[in-house]
Amino acid sequence: MSARAPTRVQLSLGELARHGGLTGKHRDGWGVAFYDGPDALVVREPEPASDSTWMRFVREHPQRSSIVVAHIRLATRGDRALRNTQPFSRELGGRVHAFAHNGTLSGLEPDRPPAGWRFRPIGDTDSELAFCALLERMRDVWRSVEGATPELAERLAAVTDFARWLRARGPANFLYADGDTVFAHAHRRTQADGVIRPPGLHLLCRTCTMADDAPLAGLTLGDGTDGAAAQEVALVASVPLSDEAWQPLPEGEVLALREGRVVARVAG
Repeated sequence: MSARAPTRVQLSLGELARHGGLTGKHRDGWGVAFYDGPDALVVREPEPASDSTWMRFVREHPQRSSIVVAHIRLATRGDRALRNTQPFSRELGGRVHAFAHNGTLSGLEPDRPPAGWRFRPIGDTDSELAFCALLERMRDVWRSVEGATPELAERLAAVTDFARWLRARGPANFLYADGDTVFAHAHRRTQADGVIRPPGLHLLCRTCTMADDAPLAGLTLGDGTDGAAAQEVALVASVPLSDEAWQPLPEGEVLALREGRVVARVAG
């Protein structure tokens, strides 16, 4: 999620559990990162969201944020363990960077990262090693500005180059946030019939009032304290989470989301 103004975002336990343990197969962990400026509160657990008291705590104590990255896991590589639970996070340029990936990649060996990499995996998944590969690309981008946020065009070019590299290794749907922008890459995913094909991600953009506490795609926005100011929200998910006009994203497209809007998109 990307929003124009920070808001309390309540993850619907029922909606997330439906995909993460009740009717869905993704029972191997869940996690969520709530951004607060350059930092983020990251809660992760290698258990089904449907059975989680931590998830209930998150729902009952919502955090105020304008960027949120959430993930539910179906383990294909690596044990069910905290070290393998997404979203993964690292510091770069004085900010927390978070990453969530869906898909199984080939040719990436977490126990043998290239020599000289600053960023190295903690766990055993191809997804975390892919995140480290992305941060290695982003390292020079952030180092070039010494404490400032690099230009969007420069960051987007690096993410797009990484997405192209990752697509050659398997399904490469991912979300990447740096505290300023959310980048989303849509590729292919295993559909309900078991076939791997597009779409890998869907997009929903909404405008509402900040005082509106009606559910939005499994999320509750607003706390009733911000008056009737306009709030803009952009949501990206693997599958539509509501009966609204979600847009399937073209294969290989990269989006940049900032302040609740799509501010840039690059075709695959």
